[in-house]
Amino acid sequence: MAEPEIQTPHGTGNSNDKMMPLVVYILYLTGFVVGITPVIGVIMAYINRGTAPAWLQTHYSLQIRTFWIGLLLSIVGAITALIFIGWLVLLATAIWFIARCVKGLMHLQRGEAYPDPATWLL
Repeated sequence: MAEPEIQTPHGTGNSNDKMMPLVVYILYLTGFVVGITPVIGVIMAYINRGTAPAWLQTHYSLQIRTFWIGLLLSIVGAITALIFIGWLVLLATAIWFIARCVKGLMHLQRGEAYPDPATWLL
């Protein structure tokens, strides 16, 4: 079943509208240095998702899913870190997390909706 395509303003979006998702992406990426910032970012994404235009809601949905999936994979990696595979899971999770944020930033910068925020991949 095909989902309806979300119309994107292609650069006509208010820069103030883009500011909050941008802040959330930055908070997520700074989480590798300051551990609490992704928690602040996901709270901001939950707060702003309902009032945002449809194309920005895709970014907020991506950010929320990225946080929870990343947390789940990090817990699995931490539990299995006693054996070598856990370190690989943590490394793969970090790369996946960064890649999703960078891809989201690229779409946000162009004023586009995120293509498939419900995916577990990129």
